[in-house]
Amino acid sequence: MTAEHIWSVISSEAEREIEREPCMKHFLEQHILSFDDLASALAMLLSVKLASRHFPPQVLQSLFDDFYGQTAEAVEMAVFDLTATLDRDPAAVNYFEIMLFLKGFQALQTYRLSHWLWNNDRKPMAYLMQNRMSEVFAVDIHPAARIGKGILLDHATSLVIGETAVVEDNVSILHEVTLGGTGKETGDRHPKVRKSVLIGAGAKILGNVEIGEGAKVGAGSVVLDNVPPNYTVAGVPAQIVGRTEVAEPSLEMNQRLSERRRQD
Repeated sequence: MTAEHIWSVISSEAEREIEREPCMKHFLEQHILSFDDLASALAMLLSVKLASRHFPPQVLQSLFDDFYGQTAEAVEMAVFDLTATLDRDPAAVNYFEIMLFLKGFQALQTYRLSHWLWNNDRKPMAYLMQNRMSEVFAVDIHPAARIGKGILLDHATSLVIGETAVVEDNVSILHEVTLGGTGKETGDRHPKVRKSVLIGAGAKILGNVEIGEGAKVGAGSVVLDNVPPNYTVAGVPAQIVGRTEVAEPSLEMNQRLSERRRQD
């Protein structure tokens, strides 16, 4: 789905909601129907959310406008993230609701701006965005972390992703997950999460370990070692409990542990 198509859908959803709930007319006109495209609407929405008395929304909106204007894939990333959320989160019914109300999506787009600032050697500003993201959304993602597209941050509260972490495409992460280090170690010290991984609520993945493509991490697990592709781990410390039932657990969003035991 293109940015133009998804914006047309979002605008239509907003118009239908105004017919159903007239009390939302001013709000939806202000945040959606007064804009011609997704980028400008996101820039306004996130700048208002993240503003403080030290950084008014006008300043932040100019940053988002520059980001979307100078980075061709930025809006494409937002489209993939919107689609991932609608496809995988049963609580998500409309695109406009994801954009306006789901803080996992909003925090992810804030991270994408901070990552762009970081890569353009604007590190203090990147840290400021990380700080505001943490204060506003209760999500703490280091600007240097590398995160792909089609990501679902479900609920997202208390999510922490460290500086050298990598999260590849089509990963689903629930709340209270930590992708962290193991202490005062320096250098490359955070997890590498490969494509289509599902990480359950409260899981802690610590150190420079690899979570293989299509793997599943059970809720509340503490992962200290590599996880092979298409295997499920659970427990404290996490152990392999079986193979995953599907190739892409992140799309299935099945939190149950696999009954297919590992064959040694």
